[in-house]
Parts: sequence; C-alpha cells; structure tokens
Amino acid sequence: MVHFKTLNDFNVKNKTVIVRVDFNSEVNPQTKQVTNSMRIHAHAQSTLKELIEKGAKVVVLSHQGRIGEPDYTDLRQHTDILEKILQHPVKYIDDLFNETAQNAIKQLQEGEIIVLKNVRSWSEETKKGTPEQQSKTALIQNIAPLADIFVNDAFSVAHRDNVSMVGFTTILPSATGRIMERELTQLNTVLENPQHPCIYVMGGAKADDSLEISKYILNNNVADKLLLGGIISQLFMTAKDLKLGKGTMDFLEKKELLNLIPGIKTLLEHYSDKIILPTDVALNINGERVEVLVNNLPSEHPIFDIGTKTVEKYVEIISTAQSIVVSGPLGVYENNNFCYGTKTIFETIANSKTSSLAGGGNTIAALDKYNLTSKISYISTAGGALVEALMGKKLPGVVALETATETKILHNKPPPTAKKKNIFSLLIRIFLKKIESVHV
Repeated sequence: MVHFKTLNDFNVKNKTVIVRVDFNSEVNPQTKQVTNSMRIHAHAQSTLKELIEKGAKVVVLSHQGRIGEPDYTDLRQHTDILEKILQHPVKYIDDLFNETAQNAIKQLQEGEIIVLKNVRSWSEETKKGTPEQQSKTALIQNIAPLADIFVNDAFSVAHRDNVSMVGFTTILPSATGRIMERELTQLNTVLENPQHPCIYVMGGAKADDSLEISKYILNNNVADKLLLGGIISQLFMTAKDLKLGKGTMDFLEKKELLNLIPGIKTLLEHYSDKIILPTDVALNINGERVEVLVNNLPSEHPIFDIGTKTVEKYVEIISTAQSIVVSGPLGVYENNNFCYGTKTIFETIANSKTSSLAGGGNTIAALDKYNLTSKISYISTAGGALVEALMGKKLPGVVALETATETKILHNKPPPTAKKKNIFSLLIRIFLKKIESVHV
C-alpha cells in the first residue's frame, strides 16, 4: 500500500505552493504550436483550480521537450492555454530561479498563479541524483526557501529522479496533487488488489518492455489472462516457433526485439494457459486487408491487425472480466482498413460495466478517435511511468513523496531560542524601567 500525503493534509490558504505538473504536450515541430493540451486540462481542472479556490499562492513548474529536440519550447503558450481553462489570470515568468523568478514568487498574493520557465532550459534538471543530492542544486536552494509546501502532480514524470521531481521533498512538506493521487490509487488497485478475473490487453508498436510487464503481472498473480496484439503478439508468436514471414522478421530484427525471444519462451512454458495469442491476422496486401489463419503463415506481407476470429475470442474472454487494463492498440488503427481489432476490442471494454484502466499515448489517441474516452473508468496520463509501474518498479518521484520531510523550514526566520531570548530581554527592560520610575 502506498503511503503519501495529499492536499487534504494541508491548509494552503495564503501559503506559497510550488506545484510540479506535466504540461509536456504534443507540439507541431514546424510551428511549435501545442496540438494536444489534454495534460494541461487535467492539471488545471483538478489540482491547480483547487489550490486557487483555496487561496494558495501558486508557483507552477513544468517541462516541454528537451533542448535541441523538435518539441522543445518555452511555456508561454501553455500559460495562455492554462489561463483560458481556469478563466483566471496566469502570469508567465521567463526565469526559473534567479532574481526575476524570486521576486515574482515573493510578490504573489492569495489566489494568484504564475508559471516559471521550462525547467529543462536548465541543464542540471535531468542530472541523476538522490533527493538529498538534488536538494543542494541551484533550483531548490533558490526557490524552496520562498515556499511553504511542495505539491507533485506529475505522475507521468515520476519514473525520473529529475531535480524538480525529488529535490523539494527533503526540504518542504510535500503532497501529491489530485492527478498524482488518482494515478497512484488506481495503480494500487490494479497491481495490489485487482478484481478477478483481471484481463490485460496489450498491444502497440513499443514492445521493449512487454516481457518485463508480462513477467511481473503473471508471476504476481495480477493478471488472469493476457490478450496480445500489435508487435507484442508477433514477438510472442515468434517465440512459439510460428513462422510469420521474412517481412515481419526483418522488422522485429530492425527494432532489435529478437533478443527478447528466449525470455518470452520461458514465460510461455510457465503460463501458456494465461497468454492468449491471435489465431488469425490481417495482412496488408497492397493496402487491402486480407485475413489468414496463423497456421497458414508465413507470408511476405506485413501483419497489420488481429483477425476476426481472434477478435471474437478476445471479446468472449473480456466478457468474463471483473477488471481490465489496456495498454496499446491491437493493430495499425490509424489506417481504417486495419482498425477493426482495436476498435472492436476497445468498444467492448468501454461498453462493459467492468472496471477499466487505460494508458499510453496511442491507447488514448485510439480511444479518443472512437469517442470512447468517457466510457473508460480511468485513463492514465502517463507513458513511461505507467509502464515502469506495471513492471513492478519503484518510481523515484513517488518514493520521494513517501519519504518527504515532516519539518517546515524556517525561511530566514530567527531560531525559536533566539526569539525567546529577545522576548525575555524585552520583559527585563520593561521591569527595570518600572522599578526606576518607582524610585524616582
């Protein structure tokens, strides 16, 4: 069970609160314009809105891309988007921790909010280190003394030990924001107390972590069935000695995924009854969908989707579930000729009354494409952090919150003993003056 403080544990009225969010959004590499503001909406409508309404002085930290990469920008447009969502003035400060930022923080009034410069504009942000080491960096040393509370709402960055993620927790009382709180609560339910039968649906093109996730959820009796599609299913079919064809094998080799085969073979030996693979697939033959039984492979044509018979089998298994986790589309859903598997399975999950959790960029995009988002019990905003959590790994950002300091720093105030000494001296002087007046 995860133990951490939430916003419920603090009175934030008139307190300066540093909030680490994840505004990292899809950006058009040519125009540098944000094309998907889902994460900004999520943080705005929950944590940030609550803090403002409760009278906090809010300082927002976030990142957008990395210097030198196509999606790197400052946070000016993110600030404008945030202001429109909140319908509340939000000021962008083009500084991170120097004098301009410090003055802006000092001048904050109750209910006001500012957004500081992209934390990744500072090269030290992504340097690895323990919370104690990160607390000694310039960012923390310069602005932590100006704040009362640190709130981490960036679950999607929790798998990183970046300075802004872990450094404040050794100095400031710290809490999860509402997004972080919900993500951790849902993950705790899925991984530690899943309702059985628990069905995992895994697909997508990023298969690097598929073995570790599968191993963890099966070894720990989290999942009762694992339904596979996408590149992941092709890896598992190859491990089962099915001949898929030169085109598919060349692709898997190019992606350097074939080194996973020995581990997958071992997993199949232990859990052959729990790992469900496609019985038929859809090939892309000159742009057309042609379905074939897996036993009729190999083919020189690439596999672009699971087949109709596989969809029927997966739908039947999903109908028995009490909880479902879905990560990754089951085929090339962007192409309407090869979206059948993803669309049908996702619709089945969305229309069931079963508790469901979905995560990953392509998963969310597919759900959004089919207008199914509102029908999923919980959608994770995370990518890498969700994957690492599903692999059973400890997330540095979460561990830092669990072990956060309980002590409030004094922000240049005199120590209690000095203050008491000053009061005592004042009382002595008053007493002596009274005695002097009597003698006069």
